Amino acid sequence: MNLHDLSPVAGSNPKAWRKGRGAGTGNGKTAGRGHKGQKARSGGGVRVGFEGGQMPLARRVPKRGFNNIFAKRLEAINVASLNKFEDGATVNVCDLLEKGILSKCEFGVKVLGNGTLTKKLTVRASAFSASAKEKIEAAGGKAEVI
Repeated sequence: MNLHDLSPVAGSNPKAWRKGRGAGTGNGKTAGRGHKGQKARSGGGVRVGFEGGQMPLARRVPKRGFNNIFAKRLEAINVASLNKFEDGATVNVCDLLEKGILSKCEFGVKVLGNGTLTKKLTVRASAFSASAKEKIEAAGGKAEVI
């Protein structure tokens, strides 16, 4: 196959509709814009978010605080869910995904201290809460920040 053999799929590249070319074309005079009004003018139409002079929704809704759009949201798991691993294992993000404890992990994992840990594990995560670190170390394991 060569470049000169290529052609668009039939019907995918329709001929441009020439507007305002006489009454006989079916699209003359007002050229499909109707009579008068804002959308009939040359710069016709409204900008995105314009509500006809009514106060726009984005300005009506109360705003408070700060939203960091660049924040990297960590996935949270509890210490209790680490009991699925064997005693003496090293736990990282891949292991958590494999066991089904996490369904996705885009930026990292934070281990929280809810529940109890009965096994000695080496846990490698992005962050630990103080109580989680305490519980991991109390069970004889290690909490490593990566």
